[in-house]
Amino acid sequence: MTSPPYSDQRKNTYGGIKAEHYVEWFLPISAELKRVLKPSGTFILNIKEKVINGERSTYVLELILALRKQGWLWTEEFIWNKKNCFPGKWPNRFRDSWERLLQFNLNRSFAMYQDAVMVPIGSWANTRLKNLSETDQRRDNAKNNSGFGKNVSNWLGKEYVYPTNVLTLATECYNKSHSAVYPKELPEWFIKLFTQEHDVVLDPFVGSGTTMFAAEALIDHQLASISYRIISR
Repeated sequence: MTSPPYSDQRKNTYGGIKAEHYVEWFLPISAELKRVLKPSGTFILNIKEKVINGERSTYVLELILALRKQGWLWTEEFIWNKKNCFPGKWPNRFRDSWERLLQFNLNRSFAMYQDAVMVPIGSWANTRLKNLSETDQRRDNAKNNSGFGKNVSNWLGKEYVYPTNVLTLATECYNKSHSAVYPKELPEWFIKLFTQEHDVVLDPFVGSGTTMFAAEALIDHQLASISYRIISR
């Protein structure tokens, strides 16, 4: 998992890569990632387009297409929703409050541990699931004829459910010497989802080292859990 320098942004820190040269600059790096990634492994790319002369740049879309030509499968796209984004306004747009997290794989069959990132079902279930109607106990098709439907009774007895592909996390500024730090919870979530103990986690750009700190913290947590179980016995 990595977050490379975005096009033309934070030039004082990174030097800046022009949008028109970004794909050419990135492909040798992704070729090395492709070389070292296990067949069952996953590559997560945190990246965001910029606005140039009032229009969205297409360099991220061009990069996705180029990575597919390089042999990567664009498996999924997650969204990081920045819940503490400051308000703002420009003449033709509003302030960005989200970033892309692109998932790439070498094979359609890859390691994924979805149970590791389940979330509490929420307090809504306490009242909503108490008295189910006849409609709630079967698949009820949407009234707008969209083809979607739901069976509310499927939620009965569940304490945890699978999350969506939108991750709502606050931005962090704990490292004042680095200009673009993402929250530790971001790589931690993907490390839980795609790796197990003894797997290797790589961040080729490293930056402030957040991905490495997240991986190390998960190791410490596992060791603490093992120690607790041994002492308890």
